[in-house]
Amino acid sequence: MNLLAIGIGGFVGAILRYSVGKWIPATNGFPVGTLLINLAGCLFLAWFFTITAKRWMINPQLKLAIGTGFTGAFTTFSTFSVETLNLIVHQQFLIALIYLLLSVGGGIGFAIIGAKLATFNIQQSKGGAE
Repeated sequence: MNLLAIGIGGFVGAILRYSVGKWIPATNGFPVGTLLINLAGCLFLAWFFTITAKRWMINPQLKLAIGTGFTGAFTTFSTFSVETLNLIVHQQFLIALIYLLLSVGGGIGFAIIGAKLATFNIQQSKGGAE
């Protein structure tokens, strides 16, 4: 049952990732779409895991479908890595460095924001008591 949940979530996440990637193309060689996808995924996953750990009791298969399946398929470390390599191969070193720093630093930053948003949501739903 866990594999089915992950598969269904992954199916939806992969389609959304492909669609967003097509909707937001690279700009002057800079992979904007992948960056935004990965940053959104970092924000969402940290928010989701924080709020489900502290406040929402959800079915474990649904948590797997959303966290591992959907978010795992929506975000993409492999595409980030290949795009960075392609920038380096094409001697776009500054763009590669900026992309690397924004992806890693931004990903961690957005994960922190996601966790803080979940904590804020929890506090607001309890009337500010926590």
